[in-house]
Amino acid sequence: MATCLYRLGRFGFRRRRAVLAVWIALLIALGGAAGAFAGKTSDEFRVPGTEAQTTLDRIKGAFPEQDHGSAQVVFAASAPGGVTAPEAGRAVSEAVARIAAVPGVAAVPDPYATGAVSPDGKVAIALVSFDHRLADITEQQREAVKAAAEPARAAGLEVAAGGDAYNKMAQVEGGSESIGLAVAGAVLVITLGTLVAAGMPLLTALVGIGVALSGIWALTGSFEILTAAPVLALMVGLAVGIDYALFIVSRHRRHLAEGLEPEEAAARATATAGSAVVFAGLTVVVALAGLAVAGVPFLTVMGLVASGAVVVAVLVAITLLPALLGFAGRSIDRLPVWKRALRTGGRTTLGERWGRFVVRRPLAVLLTGLAALGVLAVPAASLSLGLPGGGSQAAGTDPRKAYDLVGESFGPGFNAPLVVVVDAHGAPQPEQAVREVAAKLQTLKGVRTLLPPAVDAASGTALVTVIPQTGPDHEDTRALVNEIRDQREELRSATGAGIAVTGTTAANIDVSTKLGQALPPFVAVIVGIALVLLALAFRSVLVPLKAVVGFLLSILASTGAVVAVYQWGWLDGLIDVPKVGPVVSFLPILLISVLFGLAMDYELFLVSGMKEQYVHGMAPREAVVAGVRGGARVVTAAALIMVSVFGSFVLGDDPIVQPIGFALAVGVLVDAFLVRMALVPAAMALFGRAAWWFPKRLEKVVPNVDMEGEQLIAALEEQPAKEPARV
Repeated sequence: MATCLYRLGRFGFRRRRAVLAVWIALLIALGGAAGAFAGKTSDEFRVPGTEAQTTLDRIKGAFPEQDHGSAQVVFAASAPGGVTAPEAGRAVSEAVARIAAVPGVAAVPDPYATGAVSPDGKVAIALVSFDHRLADITEQQREAVKAAAEPARAAGLEVAAGGDAYNKMAQVEGGSESIGLAVAGAVLVITLGTLVAAGMPLLTALVGIGVALSGIWALTGSFEILTAAPVLALMVGLAVGIDYALFIVSRHRRHLAEGLEPEEAAARATATAGSAVVFAGLTVVVALAGLAVAGVPFLTVMGLVASGAVVVAVLVAITLLPALLGFAGRSIDRLPVWKRALRTGGRTTLGERWGRFVVRRPLAVLLTGLAALGVLAVPAASLSLGLPGGGSQAAGTDPRKAYDLVGESFGPGFNAPLVVVVDAHGAPQPEQAVREVAAKLQTLKGVRTLLPPAVDAASGTALVTVIPQTGPDHEDTRALVNEIRDQREELRSATGAGIAVTGTTAANIDVSTKLGQALPPFVAVIVGIALVLLALAFRSVLVPLKAVVGFLLSILASTGAVVAVYQWGWLDGLIDVPKVGPVVSFLPILLISVLFGLAMDYELFLVSGMKEQYVHGMAPREAVVAGVRGGARVVTAAALIMVSVFGSFVLGDDPIVQPIGFALAVGVLVDAFLVRMALVPAAMALFGRAAWWFPKRLEKVVPNVDMEGEQLIAALEEQPAKEPARV
């Protein structure tokens, strides 16, 4: 691999104008395609095969409105008489009539006719049904519905639009990304010392993410992509794009300091650091693509979209970056911000001092680190999964106001209706069967009330809306869904009718359950991949095992931090958590896939330095110190960059983006500084020579990828004056 990348780096350096032109042309072409073919992203968490989704697909012929988007327009009045006062009643009725006239709105029952007025008369709900799917509702239609309620506002009523149509997810504020980039730029300047060198990783990362996102938006015209997918691609693409370029630029400057010509320095940096970049990128891509194991389509798309951004970041690092190094030449150290000698001149670096401290006390460091990780991981045992809804929106927004008004005035269960589908076409007395089913449902623990059944005589199917006592995030609501389903056989025997539970609340519960069940096999796949890739990279047995254990500890610790903050409400004053409650159901599996790849990055960059010194004859413990000395500065900078990029997304209040950003920032922080910089060197020091043992039988089977570039350097030293192209 190193030899191929050496040639690629030399080609990029020599043909820099052509390489730059190709990337610019690609960016322009994909940007144009995105503008011409971009479609809409979706906020629907559809999972085929679950009971809720299967039932919904089955009944949409008889009840098409069940597959259509819906909204709530909530009217509240604090004046005497509330919404039942004559003037308020007229204003609400006029607003409802105007909403019904909005193009795309199928029906808006009058709340006074349907009894959708709170017992205290203060709040009324207008349920809006659209004539198309949620994903097809336009922003213009949403705004038109809100504008149509103006008569009620003019009469002094509080109006809030909420429900599925207004629960927008994965909205990213541009300011937060800018803060992350600014912090990353500062870290690069401190690490590299000059504006020219620090600017290269930022420039290449922006080009890479521009190409990736343009391609993603162009695909939205042909494929349904969850709104969170481009955001995940932005997070991961920016972070790895900056880090990968940082590793190569750092190695290039080291070669320049050793006296190599710029072209040779760039080629060797691409060969050695570039090999680690390719291998690290491969682990991230495989981990993200491995999300398909969960069998959840929207999660598979998220993984593929994010892995595409990583592929682009790797390609940019090994092609465009050498070209930019060619343009810079020896001017890469121009515009110094502070003087930092590339050679230590015999001085002991902080990284070396830390490495020697760990090697002298490996057992103490190991036990202390494990204890700290154990404390962080304790909350993970209480992990509860769910999907965001109106209650997860930021306080003060219309959807959150509507959610809170409904919960306070009607009860929390009115925000979590369950739709029980009664299939009575085979029952001896269909109408009687529906009544008996409804009567049985009314007696179940946790049921507050039932709405009148909606019946389709042609299909013999009825919909019974069950209002729970508790809200959509409550464990009792989940228990009620399971209890209703447990009544299936008893009701079929008694009435001849079958039942199934669907609706948004049931669908979210089913998705969370399926994702929870997918975690163990997904972790098994990820662990298997890690063992194979690291055995291939290091030709060792203990190194892959140690890396996997460290990765699992990082996952538990970061999951524990997420539970403590987003489920228990810790640090609520410091972090503006939209709503304390269950963790986003796909966050753990997403965290595992992304953090796995990033953790393997640091493992590769740090441990490859140790192996490089060991294979050149250094004693095992000294090789550990040398590896930490050579990699500590760059790994620390890379981790801080990732933490700043991921952490910047915590500044927003999106119920999906914020916890994902927090989880990844904490995960990288824990993995890089506690696991890789402390536990890994401690374990390697304890292992000694055994760390590099590899069975002789496998030596013959496992290919040597030469990630450290040993074969390449040997070939170059044999032919110092001959054509490098023949290497």
